[in-house]
Amino acid sequence: MNAKVNRHEFADRLTLGDTLAKDIAGKLDAAVKARGKASLAVSGGGTPKLMFAVLAEQEIDWSKVSITLVDERWVDESSDRSNAALVKHHLIAHEAHVATFLPLFDKAHADDVDAALADVGKRVDALGKPFDVVVLGMGPDGHTASFFPGGDHLAQALDLDGKQSVLSMRADGAGEPRITLSLPRVLDTRALYLHIEGNDKKAILDKVIGGEDLPIAAVLKQDRTAVDVYWSP
Repeated sequence: MNAKVNRHEFADRLTLGDTLAKDIAGKLDAAVKARGKASLAVSGGGTPKLMFAVLAEQEIDWSKVSITLVDERWVDESSDRSNAALVKHHLIAHEAHVATFLPLFDKAHADDVDAALADVGKRVDALGKPFDVVVLGMGPDGHTASFFPGGDHLAQALDLDGKQSVLSMRADGAGEPRITLSLPRVLDTRALYLHIEGNDKKAILDKVIGGEDLPIAAVLKQDRTAVDVYWSP
């Protein structure tokens, strides 16, 4: 297991969300002051909603912050399955409403995620490398980003020597086709967080740390980038 995995446990989700949001805001603020801009890649799902709400109210120069997604279902923002829609509603608001948001879904290739990869990859890379902050989540099957067990491009996505910034992913547990940052692109960040909540997620984390081979293990076992795990019941 990566010696750079730092685990932080909180009594409740409110405390976790408040602490994580302020930690992220501090890193974005420092990036803006040091380099004139900052970049943030976030995950969707229900877990980060509370954290997003707190983060959106932090008083930093959001006009110099670019936000994108770690992964996305290949659906339009009109779908209730869209991570972009979730982020726009919960994070691109309040103080953060002036941030630049880069979605991963490409309407020009709405019927073919693979046809969109080159263009989307260029747009993501135009944000600059490394990211300042990346926030991952984890599903009950041990997936993170769209690194699903049995995914058709899982090996490519987890290849630490891979050159693609984004890949498509199809898997039985994924529902729609997906687009996802590759593991090397996720790890190319100044700060990497894994945000999980619930005893079921903690049990999965403990299994992986104990040696079970689930996709999240690729993030936790690499020694390229430190990972801060934020958990609450």
